[in-house]
Amino acid sequence: MDFNRKKIRLGDLLVESGNITQEQLEHALKKQKERNKKLGEILVDEGILTEDDIAAALSNQLNIKIVDLQNINIDKAVTKLVPVNILKKYTMMPFAFSEHNKNVLRVAMENPLDTYAQEDVSIITNYQVEPVVATTRSIMLAIDKYHGQEEIKHALNQYAKEKKLEVEVDEHEETEINSSPIVKLVKEMIDLAVRQRASDIHIEPMEEYIRVRYRIDGVLQKKASYNISVLPAIIARIKIIGGMDISEKRKPQDGRITQVVDHVEYDIRVSILPTVFGEKVVMRLTAKMALTREKSQLGLKPYELEQFDYIIKNPHGILLVTGPTGSGKSTTLYTALSELNTNDVNIITVEDPVEANLDGINQVQVNPKAELTFASALRSILRQDPDIIMIGEIRDTETASIAVQASITGHLVVSTLHTNSAASSITRLEDMGIESYLIADSVIGVIAQRLVRRLCPLCKKPKQATEHEKEFMGVDVTKDITIYEPCGCAKCENTGFKGRIGVYEIMRMSPALKKIISRREGADILKEKAIEEGMRTLRMSGSEYVLDGTTSFAEVMRISFDS
Repeated sequence: MDFNRKKIRLGDLLVESGNITQEQLEHALKKQKERNKKLGEILVDEGILTEDDIAAALSNQLNIKIVDLQNINIDKAVTKLVPVNILKKYTMMPFAFSEHNKNVLRVAMENPLDTYAQEDVSIITNYQVEPVVATTRSIMLAIDKYHGQEEIKHALNQYAKEKKLEVEVDEHEETEINSSPIVKLVKEMIDLAVRQRASDIHIEPMEEYIRVRYRIDGVLQKKASYNISVLPAIIARIKIIGGMDISEKRKPQDGRITQVVDHVEYDIRVSILPTVFGEKVVMRLTAKMALTREKSQLGLKPYELEQFDYIIKNPHGILLVTGPTGSGKSTTLYTALSELNTNDVNIITVEDPVEANLDGINQVQVNPKAELTFASALRSILRQDPDIIMIGEIRDTETASIAVQASITGHLVVSTLHTNSAASSITRLEDMGIESYLIADSVIGVIAQRLVRRLCPLCKKPKQATEHEKEFMGVDVTKDITIYEPCGCAKCENTGFKGRIGVYEIMRMSPALKKIISRREGADILKEKAIEEGMRTLRMSGSEYVLDGTTSFAEVMRISFDS
């Protein structure tokens, strides 16, 4: 370790490398004094740099390597060298001994200039320290992976000890409450879920134990199990922060929690349901910013983007987005609204519940207790001079008929339906009692969508497609075709998949399709005609992703076996 490095400070180094200006540094240092956070955190919070920018600058200027801890399997002996509270205090993670010298411990650090941290680790472990750079996120994920369960177990043991001596909590002991074991446990559970990209947390009481599962990329995975005795404390804590009634244990309850994880604010919808062995909790996690994406991030292929743009340019009519729960409909709708959200239009939404707050858009939350239903809210909205109306979901005939009337009288209406394909959405509206000529007149496009899991690019393995698979995908059976299967590695938590991508079936209304709808010729004929006019079904779109190695055959089979 060269002595001069002690004299360098992170801010000066970032200015020297040209990543930030002196003014930006001074602004960040001022904020740092106010908020009492690390400089790196302030720069990321203020949107001046990303974690990757900081890591790259440190690596270049100090001439040390960047590591991605998610690609490394850390030896158990190394993980036990430094206590977890020290790792979190300095945001660092020892991950290996040096190949050249077994007395040197390699440590991933968010700030390798922090010589105090290096000295502390040297004293604790009796090894020399060789710092390397890693992003904060990468280090926190590794700490969670190797120490997360141990921290939670520690919290539970502490809770068990405390239970033997019940203490009355005084109003002034708020700080004590926030560091109590169960509070830590619930916070850790949410932090862990966010870092592992989970969309839902399930806390399920069984007869003898509590099972905790996370839904990651649409699939539930078991993450932990605890003694059933801690259930009341966990439930009580969740009810407190979710604004629910602690004393009510027999009725289902709903609540909301907001928690900041790694500088991002998450909105958590909580649902509690009494089951035979106690109350079951499901928490749905959404980042406040995650629902509003760039169009390019939805996974629409170029020709689908064209169709999407064409449909939302219509000044009036109904755009329907359909698919089962959890197929990404809300994200598509919010993206369409963000695209249309300019200063010269009045956009109003009616949702149940409002999933994300959008700037410049008037959002109304349905409230049956106050007699504010989809239908009653829509009637009031039409007197509010709207240009664009979003209805969270068309559930009944009344809502459907108001939506149709609104679209015919010159409004653009976007909404969702729970149907399997684009063509069957039209039949669903007919079943709701809407006249077919009105549907033909008002609907401008239907987007059916699903989400498939992306194969992990590091470990997917090639195989030859079978005759049945080629037939299903509609490709030449006589040709040799390579497709990919999931395998599983450390980077993807041994699932073989990482992330998801949208698969779309976009039906744009044309005069020919309108005729078929007015004559009520049925979904099959409508679908055939739409395909003839260039619509790609979910199966066709999904098959393209199998052929280019984005996803596996089984994933596409799952979303389109009925089409």
